[in-house]
Amino acid sequence: MKLGLMGGTFNPIHYGHLAAAEECRARLGLDRVLFIPAGEPPHKRGRPVTPAADRVAMVELAIADNPGFELCRIEVERCGPSYTADTLAKLREIHGPGAELYFIVGMDSLAEILTWRQPARIADLARIVAISRGGVAPFDPSLLEPGIPNARERIIVLSGPELTISSTELRERVISGLPIRYQAPPSVEEYIRRHNLYVSRDERRRRGDRVGVAGVPHV
Repeated sequence: MKLGLMGGTFNPIHYGHLAAAEECRARLGLDRVLFIPAGEPPHKRGRPVTPAADRVAMVELAIADNPGFELCRIEVERCGPSYTADTLAKLREIHGPGAELYFIVGMDSLAEILTWRQPARIADLARIVAISRGGVAPFDPSLLEPGIPNARERIIVLSGPELTISSTELRERVISGLPIRYQAPPSVEEYIRRHNLYVSRDERRRRGDRVGVAGVPHV
């Protein structure tokens, strides 16, 4: 079995994520792509992150119409920071040595992967697949060889749909009262609206919604 693994905060998930995952699924002949929302993103410690329950719900809604996509809760169900190397090791244990694992990242994440925990172990556990995104310059995998031996041969680079969408920009648009239609699936857009995500506490209070899903205040 060939499994694609796409991790991320998904705050919120958008068409850029979905298009990249579908491109990898089709071009690499993947049986499934697992979407893995981060529980406690280690690179965002000390910064407010929307509760995992909301991010998981948005991923589930976004991928519902694609039988080749699947939600994986492995990181949100585990306590502590969500380190990719640990997640891949657990997925290798779950799916066995016969499974081919492909860890999908954006080109910008590939350029920073040596700052991650145990980058060489990540490359040992799965093939790294770097897919281009709009507005991000190409990156030469050979530059990673100080931390990942033979990186050029071990990393797959794909060109993908050039969609210049980012979760940060979508949150800012919601805060500013601007539409995100055609940038995220309608079900995700509706979830954000219904649960008043990404708006201030004062604005939620004005709307009469003091708490979000499962009684957890949104941040």
